[in-house]
Amino acid sequence: MADAAATIAENLARIRERIARAAQRAGRRPDEITIVAVTKTHPAETVAAAFDVGLRHFGENRVQEFESKLPALISLKATWHLIGHLQSNKAARAARLFDRIDSVDSLALAQRLDAAAAAENKHLGVLIEVHLSDETTKSGVSEAELAALAESVATFPNLQLKGLMTIPPFLDNPESVRPFFRKLAALREQLARNLARPLSTLSMGMSHDFEIAIEEGATEIRPGTALFGARPVAYPADNAL
Repeated sequence: MADAAATIAENLARIRERIARAAQRAGRRPDEITIVAVTKTHPAETVAAAFDVGLRHFGENRVQEFESKLPALISLKATWHLIGHLQSNKAARAARLFDRIDSVDSLALAQRLDAAAAAENKHLGVLIEVHLSDETTKSGVSEAELAALAESVATFPNLQLKGLMTIPPFLDNPESVRPFFRKLAALREQLARNLARPLSTLSMGMSHDFEIAIEEGATEIRPGTALFGARPVAYPADNAL
C-alpha cells in the first residue's frame, strides 16, 4: 500500500504540473479544475491509496464492479462518479451507490434515475453525455437531441443537472480532439442561456488529452492511466459498461 501510494503521489504531482501549465495558457486558475480519478478495474486498495494522497473524486464504469469495492471504501469521504454507460434497468442501484451519474443519455434513463433518487431521498447530480463523433461504439445523446433532453432533465425534482460530458475519439495527436472539446463548451454555453441556469460542469479530457480540454474550458478531467499505470485485467462485464 505504501509503495502504491508513493507511485500515485508522484504521478499526481506530474498531472498537477500539467494542469497548471494548461491553465496558465488558458488564463485560468488550476483550482478551477477537478481531477476525477478513473479507477475502473483497479482494486479497492488502489482507490484507498489514491484517497490517501489527496484525491477525492473517483470515476467508475460499471455498477457491479463498484458495488463489489464499496464495502472496503465505505468510510472514505469521497465523491463517486459513474462515468460509464448505464442501462435503465440498473438505475436504482446506481442512484443508491453513486453521488453523480455523469453519463445520462436518454429521457428513459433520466426518468428512472429521478424516481430512484426520490426513493433514496436524495438529490442526484447528473451530467448529460453528448456523442460528438462518428464512432458507433460510443454512447451519448446526439447534438440534435441534446436541448430537448436537457430541458426535460432540468425539470426532474430529484436530479440536479450540472453540465455536460463527452468522450472524443482516441487520436494519437491530442490537438486533433480540440474541436470536440470546443464544441462541447459551446453547447454548454448555449444550453445555460436557453435554460436560464448555470451549468457549471464540463467533464472532458483524459490522460493523454486533458491539457487540450483544459484550454477549451474543462472543469473536470478524468485521468486513469496517467495516475495508476496500465489497467489490470477487467472485471467481468455486468451489462452496465
